Amino acid sequence: MNPKMTSLQNQINQLLSESIPNSTLNTNLEESMLYSLNAGGKRIRPVLLLLTLEMLSNDYNKGLSSAIGLEMIHTYSLIHDDLPAMDNDDFRRGKPTNHKVFGEWKAILSGDALLTKAFELISNDRILEDLTKIKLIQRLSSASGHLGMVGGQTLDMESENAPIDIETLEQIHNAKTGALLKFAVMAAVDIANPENIVATQLERYSEHLGLMFQIKDDLLDIYGDETKLGKKVGSDLLNDKSTYVSLLGKEGAEEKLAYHTNAAFECLSSLPSKYDIKQLEEVIKLFNNRES
Repeated sequence: MNPKMTSLQNQINQLLSESIPNSTLNTNLEESMLYSLNAGGKRIRPVLLLLTLEMLSNDYNKGLSSAIGLEMIHTYSLIHDDLPAMDNDDFRRGKPTNHKVFGEWKAILSGDALLTKAFELISNDRILEDLTKIKLIQRLSSASGHLGMVGGQTLDMESENAPIDIETLEQIHNAKTGALLKFAVMAAVDIANPENIVATQLERYSEHLGLMFQIKDDLLDIYGDETKLGKKVGSDLLNDKSTYVSLLGKEGAEEKLAYHTNAAFECLSSLPSKYDIKQLEEVIKLFNNRES
């Protein structure tokens, strides 16, 4: 990450650490929630939201609550994805997964609590107008639910051990992976309210980013370095999941990645010249070149 992204990442990490106060219920649920929140990660979704908002000539502080809420929902999804009933992973980012440390039932409840905390944060935002908060809550609930991330995960699970075509695979990942990345960009649009042509191109940019991210994930799952990934490679093969690599081969997946990379750059270059697109171009490079 470049210095700007690193600075935002550090600010997000600090806010996440402060976001879960101790409860009077005397459980260790908050410890479980913070364990996964503080387990690392690039924070690319909240960083992307803040960078987009700054590019639109807005104070990025207006997006902090939405950014923290977004990362909570992403974290909850990882906790649940790692459970034995789904991906059955023992490690995440080089550390034991939540259910390995706290047990399955508490991992489930930690994820539930993070999901609901996200909407609490946005609704309590003191900077944004009420109408903007409603827009953000509507957009995030749609991106997270049965039409977005959860729906994509459902279709992904139902597609295990069954042949699917590339169109179905893209449908899965537009929802499962792409929906929250799209929210990151479009939340900034909701807050800044730019002209329609800018909103349209940023939406397209976010859609290409989502597919880039997943194609790269599929490549790393087979060809990545386990020490950099923090988890074992080959889980998709083990679970008999269709991926861009299994359907298109390594070369075909890399061609798809290149296509979406170039398309994302083109979306940004079409924006009016008053916008400084350098940081959002850096996000494309980060997605394309990441090793974890």
